[in-house]
Amino acid sequence: MITTVLAFLLTLGILVVIHEYGHYRVAVACGVKVLRFSVGFGRVLWRRQSGPDATEFVVCSLPLGGYVRMLDEREAPVAPGDVSRAFNRKTLWQRAAIVSAGPLANLGLAVLLYAAAHWIGIQEPKALLGPPVAGSAAERAGLRAGDWVRALAHDGDDWQDLRSLTDLRWELTQAVLQRKPVQLQVTDRDGRGSRTLRIDLNGIEPGEVDAGLSKRIGLGGPWREPVLGEVKAGGPAALAGLRSGDRVLSIDGVAIVDAQTVVERVRGSLRDGQPLAQRWLVERAGRTIEIGVTPRVMSEGGQTFGRIDAAPGQPPVMETVRHGLFEGLWQGVVRTWDISVLTVKMIGRMLIGEASLKNLSGPLTIADYAGQSVNQGLAYYLGFLALVSVSLGVLNLLPLPMLDGGHLMYYIFEGVTGRPVSDLWLARLQRGGIVVLLMMMSVALFNDVARLLGLH
Repeated sequence: MITTVLAFLLTLGILVVIHEYGHYRVAVACGVKVLRFSVGFGRVLWRRQSGPDATEFVVCSLPLGGYVRMLDEREAPVAPGDVSRAFNRKTLWQRAAIVSAGPLANLGLAVLLYAAAHWIGIQEPKALLGPPVAGSAAERAGLRAGDWVRALAHDGDDWQDLRSLTDLRWELTQAVLQRKPVQLQVTDRDGRGSRTLRIDLNGIEPGEVDAGLSKRIGLGGPWREPVLGEVKAGGPAALAGLRSGDRVLSIDGVAIVDAQTVVERVRGSLRDGQPLAQRWLVERAGRTIEIGVTPRVMSEGGQTFGRIDAAPGQPPVMETVRHGLFEGLWQGVVRTWDISVLTVKMIGRMLIGEASLKNLSGPLTIADYAGQSVNQGLAYYLGFLALVSVSLGVLNLLPLPMLDGGHLMYYIFEGVTGRPVSDLWLARLQRGGIVVLLMMMSVALFNDVARLLGLH
């Protein structure tokens, strides 16, 4: 819990500082007097100002944002000697540059963070597939447990090598969004027996792109060897004589090809709420042994299933995905662009009802993912930080009053008509913007709570 809170505060702190520093740096470059640079809101906890005419830097008690306060005649009287340094006196392009600098700073940070993650190297599951979901597009395409997906093409000619299962999921997401056909180049897990498969994604709508998309396509988890891990003392597996290191060959005559099949057979071992004895064939030290196992009954979340108190398989095979200096930087640019485009598309689809509002996430989800990524290592945290930075940059560029994008819309109007938006309309738009933002924040917070309660 402490790690999650600290990771969340660190994430917010970094993103807010970079965002506001973008505004601050360009404002100073344009000759605008910056009165205050604040990280957070509310009571001031720390303050620094080098002189009476210098910028006041503060850290406040509520760390959910920040702001840069600039000299502006519309907000307070300005001394005659400082009029030329007021924000409202700057040219249209200067004001637009200052406003857009915050979101662009977040996008630039994302590029560097993604690049750094690629330079360090990320441990990702190899594109070895577990058993596909029954009746799914993946199963109909001919994918089987233990298949290694080596490359993917959208047109049959331009094949892209896949370094990991993460790459595969990303490309399939893009294919669904762009309604493109997909072909896969597949071998067995040892790299033999190459074949080409075509996945029909026509039955999956772009609005269904969410965290459950891979399962909807039919991709299970990564393939794992069906070799038992830790066997809990006193549990059904230990009492039956199963040991850590046993390779499961079959259960009740059903051949076992990966650990997920073991999980499914054990969980489904009940009849009328009572456990059924199972006949296991395992390989131990070169010998085949038959063992009778009776799972115990377990109830959780309104479901009843079998359990044997043993880890059903080995961890998935991992690949270290690492890039060189320039390749890593280019991958940072590409990933930032792809995530930005995906974010805009998802927002658009949510507005027209083609995507669920469940995709909106709030501070609780961000905090949870921040804690998880920190526990996984520096490269994972950098990737998570980059993702949130992209989201912050794109969201701030939306044409909504109260956001940077809303101010840019005012400037576009001014540039086209030759006159600024009237004070009356500014007040109306600001009120409307506040309502929209409050609605978005309410939906995001509701989704956070629903995820925590297992309702989403």
